[in-house]
Amino acid sequence: MTQQGVRWSADQVLALAPDAASRKAGSKLGAAGPWSEAGSCEEGTVWGLCKGSGSKPYQTIVDIADPAGLAYKCSCPSRKFPCKHALGLLLLWAAEDDTVPTVAQPPDWAEQWIAGRRKRAEDKRTADGGSSPAAADPEAARRRAERRAERVTAGATELEQRLTDLLRGGLASAEQTGYGLWEETAARMVDAQAPGLAGRVRELGAIPASGPGWPVRLLEECALLHLLDQGWLRRDRLPEGLAATVRSRIGLPASADGPPVRDRWLVLAQYDTADAKLTTRRIWLHGADSGRTALLLSYGAAGRAPELALPVGLALEAELSAYPGAGGHRAALGERFAAPAPLSTRPPGMTTTQAAARYGEALREDPWLESVPVTLGRVVPVPDGDSWQLADADGELALPLSPAARSRPGLWRLVALSGGAPVTVFGECGHRGFTPLTAWPEHEGEAVPLC
Repeated sequence: MTQQGVRWSADQVLALAPDAASRKAGSKLGAAGPWSEAGSCEEGTVWGLCKGSGSKPYQTIVDIADPAGLAYKCSCPSRKFPCKHALGLLLLWAAEDDTVPTVAQPPDWAEQWIAGRRKRAEDKRTADGGSSPAAADPEAARRRAERRAERVTAGATELEQRLTDLLRGGLASAEQTGYGLWEETAARMVDAQAPGLAGRVRELGAIPASGPGWPVRLLEECALLHLLDQGWLRRDRLPEGLAATVRSRIGLPASADGPPVRDRWLVLAQYDTADAKLTTRRIWLHGADSGRTALLLSYGAAGRAPELALPVGLALEAELSAYPGAGGHRAALGERFAAPAPLSTRPPGMTTTQAAARYGEALREDPWLESVPVTLGRVVPVPDGDSWQLADADGELALPLSPAARSRPGLWRLVALSGGAPVTVFGECGHRGFTPLTAWPEHEGEAVPLC
């Protein structure tokens, strides 16, 4: 399959950057100056040597045609994915000039990497045809699940007592107690193998003395945590979909068991969130034929960026299988049939009123849901005092932007794209407001990543 005709835009390349620093550094390397022996082949691999601070240039190679998403290797010591050299090489290739010519034979170092990837892909296909040890011993898996459920139940019961003590003593006592007790409680939830509870407990500990109105926020979060505890303790009385959601919120592992859906999945947005131990990458997809919205999650540990990366604005023909849970969008990426390619389809837009209603409906299925993915059609970014909102061009209502959105450079890209005219915006709508992630001009034009 030839991929050299599918050139990405600079925005699509830079949307792959794991952070702002990588985006800036990659942009500086998107010129011919530091590069030598750059080339590409018909199968969709791009390579080049980039001059660095050492005596030897960095060997950088990127597979742009891999249906699994971006794959690359660079001899630099960076732990970011992709590194600045890979971004610079892609920008050089996207320029569509003669700087990255198409050649018949890659250099030896690039050919070795390509051959290694082909062998690993073949080995994986062979291994997938076998059976896993876990599948061979379902009774052992059942016993492990029962033991973990017992630990989680003990942890949820202990947490209920902790919440009861807090309310009996008054919320003011939380400010005096400090963060230490909450951290100790979170550690107990980790011991109980309930990471979802542990994360929510840590969030509780950060609320006291966090600003005006913190007692109200603390009470709200305590209520949601109590609801999750009770959902677990009474899970046998819940509908299966809601019970699956509770298990997911508790942090129990699950497998994607939905039937595979083959479609052309438009990459709507990609962004990372990180804490001290883990980087989580969220990739939103829209099925051109099914109309479904799906979320892919991938993780990177110990400061490493996740390896799965897909270019915003292109479409991937693939199969996706849904994870269990009431109203959830998370899916697993299955077999891929073609590399990412341009697609003129964009998700249908809705009004701000419809977006707020969709979030409300989703809360009935998942009370702990922070936001839902929606596409707003014909909205205009307008200032609202010290903040911003997205107003319906054909109505009188608007959605406020979330605090996170107001602090991102993407806000000004959105304002510049609109110029006072209506735009289509994809993002996440929740109780904190609307977070725009990607935008399109009203009539035609490429997607503009905002995160």
